[in-house]
Amino acid sequence: MKLIVLDRDGVINRESDAFVKTPDEWIALPGSLQAIARLNHDGWRVVVASNQSGLARGLFDMHALNEIHAKFKRELAAAGGHVDAIFICPHGPDDGCTCRKPLPGMFHDIQRRYDTSLRGVPTVGDSLRDVQAGAAAGCAPWLVETGNGAQVLASGQVLPEGTRVAADLAAVADALLAQD
Repeated sequence: MKLIVLDRDGVINRESDAFVKTPDEWIALPGSLQAIARLNHDGWRVVVASNQSGLARGLFDMHALNEIHAKFKRELAAAGGHVDAIFICPHGPDDGCTCRKPLPGMFHDIQRRYDTSLRGVPTVGDSLRDVQAGAAAGCAPWLVETGNGAQVLASGQVLPEGTRVAADLAAVADALLAQD
């Protein structure tokens, strides 16, 4: 099975320091939906794993998050793609959960859901915690320069060994599809 795990904000849609709280604030990054569709058409299962601490902070509720994801899925379907599942961590930074990235809890949930090893499964994020969580689960991490990715690179933060860097999700899809 070809499986890929994507972060949401900063990878698929625009990142917001004020959080994406409504469907209107969810705006796809150029080429991201088409990249997912191209992966789907090549047999990839696409899963999203996203910290959503805005829930714990009271900035939005599950209804609003479901509406945001409904918009995402509609726009993705219009581009010819789909996601198999969306995993979220609803906790805040101080809640002590194991699912909030950089911890690998969401990835372990994905592993159980698909009954497969995540060893070498590509994961794409725009933050250090995204690639750290994927690496801790055995995934092959990719950092994109969209969202917070360019800032991560400019800051000189040490990325997990083997992390690949790409301009955006479309460039990651190009690289993965070229390997097939």
